[in-house]
Amino acid sequence: MKISLITVVYNGEKYIEDCVKSIICQAYSDIEYIVIDGGSTDSTLTILEKYKSNIDCFVSEKDKGMYDALNKGINLATGDIIGILNADDMLASKDVISNIVTCFKINNSDAVYGNLNYVHPENANQIIRKWISKPFTKKDIKLGWMPAHPTLYLKRELFNRLDNYSLNFGSAADYELMLRYLYRYQIKAVFLNQLVVNMRTGGMSNASFKQRYHALVNDYKAIKANNISFPIVTLLVKKLSKLKQYLH
Repeated sequence: MKISLITVVYNGEKYIEDCVKSIICQAYSDIEYIVIDGGSTDSTLTILEKYKSNIDCFVSEKDKGMYDALNKGINLATGDIIGILNADDMLASKDVISNIVTCFKINNSDAVYGNLNYVHPENANQIIRKWISKPFTKKDIKLGWMPAHPTLYLKRELFNRLDNYSLNFGSAADYELMLRYLYRYQIKAVFLNQLVVNMRTGGMSNASFKQRYHALVNDYKAIKANNISFPIVTLLVKKLSKLKQYLH
């Protein structure tokens, strides 16, 4: 079973090497690594040049943002399974991909997802909060629950059948895709109770007040687009549920 891992990066010189190293140290060998660069002007390209033998497909050009770049990577992927690792993030251990593959095979699932740690941007060993997932029902999603997107691995054929990331939802494009796949089309997704990703804090949905406001609006649009009744309830519970992560 071939895994396509996609990293999107733009001026990511500070952390991109940690990201790449976490992939090339994986015990599982059948990995296709795709890097989509948005035309970086810092030393990102110089760093990536050191690992060109580990990168199967590399594109560097301007794009319309993160999700446009992800769609480029998805369209280039040839693996059975597609996963995403953001340039600031790291796979949590060398066995992550092999365990994900085993989970797919045992359960014959469409998707596998796991747990995530938010870590300090300057010290990846310092955990800020934990995102502990669980097996879910359609009701859970209606009540605002969702797996951690960076831990979600999907069969490639789903993108052909159910479409890629929509660029109409801004920073909520990942949330909208998960609603579409998991809620509207109810694909078979299996929970792997393992830490999959260490994610540095400071994502584009969690920065300034203005960005948070736009993220809220985009979340609401994503919920409505997938025909969830009482979308404001889903939105409010979704936001409140994040508080639980600080208690773990």
